[in-house]
Amino acid sequence: MKNAFIFPGQGSQKVGMIKDLYEAYPVVKHLFEEADDALGFSLTKLCFDGPDEDLMMTCNTQPAILTASTACARVLKQEGWEPDIVAGHSLGEYSALVASGALRFADAVRTVRQRGQFMQEAVPLGEGSMAAILGLEDSKIKEICQTVSNKIGPVQAVNFNCPGQIVIAGAAKAVETAADELKAAGAKRAILLHVSAPFHSTLMEPAAKRLVAVLDTIHIADAQIPVVANVNGAVETAADEIKEALVKQAASPVLWIDCVNTMIQSGADVFVEVGPGKVLSGFNRKINKAIQSENVEDISSLKKTLEFFQGVR
Repeated sequence: MKNAFIFPGQGSQKVGMIKDLYEAYPVVKHLFEEADDALGFSLTKLCFDGPDEDLMMTCNTQPAILTASTACARVLKQEGWEPDIVAGHSLGEYSALVASGALRFADAVRTVRQRGQFMQEAVPLGEGSMAAILGLEDSKIKEICQTVSNKIGPVQAVNFNCPGQIVIAGAAKAVETAADELKAAGAKRAILLHVSAPFHSTLMEPAAKRLVAVLDTIHIADAQIPVVANVNGAVETAADEIKEALVKQAASPVLWIDCVNTMIQSGADVFVEVGPGKVLSGFNRKINKAIQSENVEDISSLKKTLEFFQGVR
């Protein structure tokens, strides 16, 4: 058995996430204390007490999910389970890099807070948008986005999540126009997303440039566990490759289908979604029905996952 740990991105957060693990495991409490110290404010209070509108701010959401996900990974490690390969969706790539040993947790939590601020500031609020396109082939989505980009403004496919679900992002008017044209072209649905910026589009290039300066200040080590990068779906372990991928990632599409297929090709047969939500487990079912998916986000899911591992050991 070979384990892949996959880490969720923005959108999986909720007030009270992993609180029962926090109360049951000192290792989780210690990690949240480390996050509070690193950030200079109580992320713990924000995660467990809210308010929701503050937790939803990108600069808060990113360190919150990273901390919750890393905490779940630490609990699994304490229970005797570690990954053979890791990946994370967008923000989740930072959680994966912490799990791999490439990033120190305190550095990662500070970096993603700044990453969130840079992304928010790259495009004025309301001027960028994203939409999920369901039930249309990739090539048609790319073609229509290119046509709309030429006429109205930038819009592109940015998240290749699973067959039949692609997310587009760009200038708000261009995204709305593309969504309408994609529906007319046969998409089952085109859902405008409630997000604060057009993440992973070329409009995020100012954020990517600012991120370079932050990454220059932290230590990035060679990964001790193989990490699959969002930008190319390839395994990367060298520190310089990891840094380059993180810079590109801010303004480049997330090739999640490629990431999952790379992990399968590496021999991974059990995928554990580590952190809040089960979004990635849902993608797994559509990418490859043979994938065995587990998750850890609370005591109940932890117990179920540990029982599964013990049953196949």
